[in-house]
Amino acid sequence: MGNPLRTAQDRRLPRIPEPCALVIFGVTGDLSRKKLIPAVYDLANRGLLPPGFVVVGFARPDWGDGDFESLAYAAAKKGARTPWREDVWQRLNSQFHFIPGSFDDDAAFDNLAATLDELKERNGITGNAAFYFSIPPAAFPLVLNQLNRTGMADSAKSGGWRRVVVEKPFGHDYQSAVQLNELVDDVFIPQDVFRIDHYLGKETVQNIMALRFANSLFEPVWNSKYVDSVQITMAEDVGIGTRAAFYDASGAARDVLQNHLLQLLALVGMEEPTSFDPQEVRAEKLKVLKAISLPADIATGSVRGQYLPGWVAGERAPGYLEEANIPPDSRTETYAAVRLGIQNRRWAGVPFYVRVGKRMPRRVTEIAILFKQAPHLPFDPADVEMLGNNQLVIRVQPDEGVVLKFGSKVPGTSMEVRDIAMDFQYGEAFTESSPEAYERLVLDVLIGDRTLFPDAAEVEQSWRVIDPLEAAWAGTTPEPYRAGEWGPRASDELLAREGRAWRRA
Repeated sequence: MGNPLRTAQDRRLPRIPEPCALVIFGVTGDLSRKKLIPAVYDLANRGLLPPGFVVVGFARPDWGDGDFESLAYAAAKKGARTPWREDVWQRLNSQFHFIPGSFDDDAAFDNLAATLDELKERNGITGNAAFYFSIPPAAFPLVLNQLNRTGMADSAKSGGWRRVVVEKPFGHDYQSAVQLNELVDDVFIPQDVFRIDHYLGKETVQNIMALRFANSLFEPVWNSKYVDSVQITMAEDVGIGTRAAFYDASGAARDVLQNHLLQLLALVGMEEPTSFDPQEVRAEKLKVLKAISLPADIATGSVRGQYLPGWVAGERAPGYLEEANIPPDSRTETYAAVRLGIQNRRWAGVPFYVRVGKRMPRRVTEIAILFKQAPHLPFDPADVEMLGNNQLVIRVQPDEGVVLKFGSKVPGTSMEVRDIAMDFQYGEAFTESSPEAYERLVLDVLIGDRTLFPDAAEVEQSWRVIDPLEAAWAGTTPEPYRAGEWGPRASDELLAREGRAWRRA
């Protein structure tokens, strides 16, 4: 029974899930160690986990309970965002369980099912469980079939809710995404499927909607009458790390453009939803994804690149072909840039330039709205040489915040005008630091809030944008660029042909 003194409109109390279990497949992997276990600790430390909450880890059989406890402790302590409190960890650790086994091991999954049944009574979780797939995409079907075989995916049979959390990439093209969606929706009902794009859990990404729809200042000029172009950049200063096998089979477009950047584009381009109901928000994003147009000539309207040896932040960086386990003749792109359009009344004629790259000069993800220049400048041309386009820049990471660039008179006797910037930073404006994206997303899964999770239609429509690019690029050789540069020269030429330039991030 719910609290009779609390209403849905009362935001003073935090959102706390019902008693439940979080089952993490691949609990000893990188994602779990770096993101999930620290996020669970931080949620516990903030008092946002329910009584009786339990974590069940599932991983290969050469791990034991003691090994898992040591790994979880080290991971939580290293990755925690909030202050470390040993008493919080001890309470949380007492509710950790480990199930060893491989994904084709029927006995291990039978053991997992029996453990959840036992916890139902002992911890009072009434059958509520979320299954987190922190595993390679190729293993998804195997685990889904095991959950189906044992009945663990059946909410009615469990006596509570059962949810599944699937990490990107969701398929490797449109057809594989459709097949995976059908399999997941056959084992779980669609509203119990949570497809994670961790970018949507970032405070600055959610702030795009607040910036647009909570203020009357921006929305009137958020259209083709005033906006010249939009640039969305995701630059990383690192290489591929230990992801060689996955990355070489995917490339920059499949790895990041299909999910993170198209989701950012959808949030920038969407119409105002009638409410922040998850279905309403996703419906508006889907309209934008369906309206995306590719260049008439993909060869001239897009660029693929691959980094050569160079220098990043004063350190020598190897080329992509020199990375461990990368074939010497690989044609996989580590950089991709493309000119997209949105075919609707609001955005007709406005180019959306989207780029992603590895081994760039620095790490930055930002969305830049570049406005048209004033139709008439009554100044001497020499006085406005330093004046550029007005810009609204949303910095997703790092230095999260918003920058507004506009022209202002330079102090002095002449009417010289040049760009200045008003800079809002999250870290300075708010006393509370922003939660890590996985904190918000894990909590939303346990609560059942699907607002920040793309649905099957969004995923499939995103692949409809990427597949033609991949088809056009097949058999071509990426343009070279040195590590530490902002991509290939052809990327600058892509914008220069239209009288524009990439914003200096």
